[in-house]
Amino acid sequence: MTNPLLHVEDVRRTYGRGQNRFDALKGVSFDIREGESVAILGKSGSGKSTLMHILALLDAPTSGVITLDGVDTRTLRGARLNRTRNKTFGFVFQQFFLNANSTVLENVILPMKIAGIGAAERKRRGLAALEQLELADKAKNKASDLSGGQKQRAVIARALVNDPRIVFADEPTGNLDSVTGAVVEDLLFNLNREHGITLIIVTHDEELAARCDRQLRIRDGLLVDDTTAAAA
Repeated sequence: MTNPLLHVEDVRRTYGRGQNRFDALKGVSFDIREGESVAILGKSGSGKSTLMHILALLDAPTSGVITLDGVDTRTLRGARLNRTRNKTFGFVFQQFFLNANSTVLENVILPMKIAGIGAAERKRRGLAALEQLELADKAKNKASDLSGGQKQRAVIARALVNDPRIVFADEPTGNLDSVTGAVVEDLLFNLNREHGITLIIVTHDEELAARCDRQLRIRDGLLVDDTTAAAA
């Protein structure tokens, strides 16, 4: 059997000290394989967002080990950490985090700019991603001109331009109406199934979680359930 893409072993995250100490994660362990779709479920304050930030190398655990494709992430620092994060991950958040006064294309190509990719290649890949998300006609529009659903599609295009292996989606449909949310969900699962991108969704939406291959349920900083969807 191939090595897992993400291996998580007894990961703990503590904030503060003494009376102010808060144990956000109390020792969670699991593997995620390449191409899986995984929902991380839990109520507000359960530790699910803390876990996502640690998996995405946006935060470091207080103790425990995370390996990414066999590499101990504790060995990743500085420029190497930034490069790994930028190249390996794409992010889709509930808050769109688009620069309202920049064009849609300028927003989409930002990860490539950070990665040091040349201007012509940035434009080519950015337009290709927008085309894939049926937003090419909005490339020159300001981000502030887009509807909520168009903004989330622009965010997905931005998540894709560096050809990530993993897309993290944090409540990706939380700010959208149900019809638009369903379109965005379909886009994410299409990327997972047709392009083999590993999809990790943080959500409290049971219906969205049910569409994933697996559900990891977090309660009070502990992994209380790891359910694999029944084969269709």
